[in-house]
Amino acid sequence: MKEVLQELLRTVSERLPGVSFKVCFWDGDSEVFGNGQPGFTVTFGTEEAVKSIFRRASTGFREEYVGGNIEVEGDLQQFFRIGMDPRIQEMKLPLGVKAAVLFQYLRSLNTIKRSPANIAHHYDLGDDFFTQYLDESMTYSCAYFRKEEDTLEQAQQQKYEYICKKLHLSAGERLIDIGCGWGGMLLYAARHYGVSGVGCTLSTHQAQYARERAAREGLEKSITIHLRDYRNMTGTFDKFVSIGMFEHVGKGFFATFMERTRDLLRPGGLGLLHTVGKERRTAGDPWTMKYIFPGAYIPLLDEVIRAMGDKRLVPIDMENLRLHYAATLDEWGRRLEKNAPTIEKLAGPAVLRMWRMYLNGSAAAFRWGDVRLYQILFTNGPNNALPLTREHLYASMRDEGRGTSPATLNC
Repeated sequence: MKEVLQELLRTVSERLPGVSFKVCFWDGDSEVFGNGQPGFTVTFGTEEAVKSIFRRASTGFREEYVGGNIEVEGDLQQFFRIGMDPRIQEMKLPLGVKAAVLFQYLRSLNTIKRSPANIAHHYDLGDDFFTQYLDESMTYSCAYFRKEEDTLEQAQQQKYEYICKKLHLSAGERLIDIGCGWGGMLLYAARHYGVSGVGCTLSTHQAQYARERAAREGLEKSITIHLRDYRNMTGTFDKFVSIGMFEHVGKGFFATFMERTRDLLRPGGLGLLHTVGKERRTAGDPWTMKYIFPGAYIPLLDEVIRAMGDKRLVPIDMENLRLHYAATLDEWGRRLEKNAPTIEKLAGPAVLRMWRMYLNGSAAAFRWGDVRLYQILFTNGPNNALPLTREHLYASMRDEGRGTSPATLNC
């Protein structure tokens, strides 16, 4: 077993000459792969842990790591970069793993009955847990970095401002936020643009927090938060937004989501869909589906566009903010480590290791893997009154004397 693992690691190392690492085996032997100082060290505590990887691929590795049978010291993202090498990605999954993926997919389909349980699996860790690594606005989605030195707090507010500009929000308009989380977008839009907002979430923790925060800020008359499935939302709105929720809709419900979007948005109204996605079909991650986000499905860009078109929604602009999400995850990871002792007390060491794996693995996927972050602006039917260019999105940066150069993220 050790010889097979060593041969695989040598082959992968040859394809990534810039990544140097050390592996310590269960029998006391060790080997350095690559040239230079190792960026990380992987220790396999038992031979059974390695067998688990060959039997269950990435799920086996992550379960063994969470269980403490594998340790990774050093740059965890560089470790995940190895896992994104095509030789690793193209390994054929054992039949048992494929069956487990299918079973998990079927048992976590986002039906109206099942969706609340899928959401609860993640968010019932409680607000105290998420405050340990999110920013003060409790925003759980990709931020927007105008400069590399922006704080996470600044970048999240800049994300909301960017979306407001894309939506051409103005005072008196009605905005609906599907999957509103802890209410950050609606609070920002009401406070800075004078809109009235309606949001929905399936998390009781999020709904309560958003309502209480709206009351504290004197915005309870402007914002309404429903603990409700998006399929049961009603009304007519000038603008529509959904940030980081579409990944949880499920492929079988794309048409339902777009039909509900069309019914909620007035003719000619503007909407923005902010979602993780991919441009080509690749294997999903059964570990994340099982332990982090049951029912999740990362959509292909063409699937999203086709689903919009089928319901006569017109995509008018698309932007890929991939590196912005990598930078966001970096900051979440730093805050997680800073508050690790508190997190262990709140949720236990296994959850801490699980989230460390999730945040670093996700950041690596956005940097070197096949995962993207799309913002897709669309209209409900044709709208000929919109600006011909994106100039309005960046004009304020010049007006504020901040220059027109985009942020350069050190990725």
